[in-house]
Amino acid sequence: MRTRIALIAFGGNAILPENQKGLQEEQMRNAQKAAELMVQIIKKGYELIVVHGNGPQVGNLLIQMEEASNKIPPFSLDVCDAMTEGSMGFMLEKAIINELRKNSIDKEVATIITQVVVDKDDPAFRHPTKPVGPFYPKFRAQQLARQKKWMMVEDAGRGYRKVVPSPRPIDIVPKWIIRDLVRSGRVVIAAGGGGIPVILNSRGLYEGVEAVIDKDYAASLLAREVGADLFIILTGISRVYYNFGKPDQKPLPVITVEEAKKYLAEGQFPPGSMGPKIRAAIEYIEAGGREVLITSASHLKAALLNRSGTRVVAGKEDRPGIEAGGRI
Repeated sequence: MRTRIALIAFGGNAILPENQKGLQEEQMRNAQKAAELMVQIIKKGYELIVVHGNGPQVGNLLIQMEEASNKIPPFSLDVCDAMTEGSMGFMLEKAIINELRKNSIDKEVATIITQVVVDKDDPAFRHPTKPVGPFYPKFRAQQLARQKKWMMVEDAGRGYRKVVPSPRPIDIVPKWIIRDLVRSGRVVIAAGGGGIPVILNSRGLYEGVEAVIDKDYAASLLAREVGADLFIILTGISRVYYNFGKPDQKPLPVITVEEAKKYLAEGQFPPGSMGPKIRAAIEYIEAGGREVLITSASHLKAALLNRSGTRVVAGKEDRPGIEAGGRI
């Protein structure tokens, strides 16, 4: 019997919500809640790859480094990505192992610190847009811009922040290790925070860069590389909507790639929210992927039973027919 692989991607705010202080104990509890969801997917018969975001975590780490910068030299953003991959990987790994043990499931879990290749000529490097780290007063921002050649922008009267590029991922360095592990029955945590961005320099060697890779694009690329059968994207809403937030909003239980492209062109999915998730889904399906499921953590169990969520499929022939919640 062929191994079925699912890849799930979720944001770093699942482990560190905005309404919490960020205490280690809080993050451990949140990791345990996430682990309960992961095991639901395994119970459905899938081998599993987990991709998590790290926005709140790496932001806090950069703040810590700024506060201690007069005593300890700060690390660059790529190294901070690696540090959060390790710390969050540990929390999730331990939580998933414990949840597997509770369910009498004999599986090992591994965290892979993942370098992700981006193109050094990606247009994003000419137009950095992603704010990271602490807010600085004007004098400190000017000092950092001179000393470190950082691009600093004023942010809504709250101070100045560093902005970095957000290039698209083009390769996963340890992809065959990840594939071999998941095919052999291990749960793999990989490409945390979108992975550690690296370029190939003029000598053909990997070199870390200060950038942020969108975790949904990295997850989509990894799902394609390992041949995942199901790509799950967790978000803040139970399913995707047409005219979201308006009086005439309409749930979309299933959409084809053609429909998804049409809605994107209409501006239905903004770049800062649902847009990257839909684009990641389209890229996965067009590369031969089978199915993308977009839903919230609280609706994942129902979505796995076709009772919630939005499925992105290749064409109309892939629609499952009648689903709870309406005709699709």
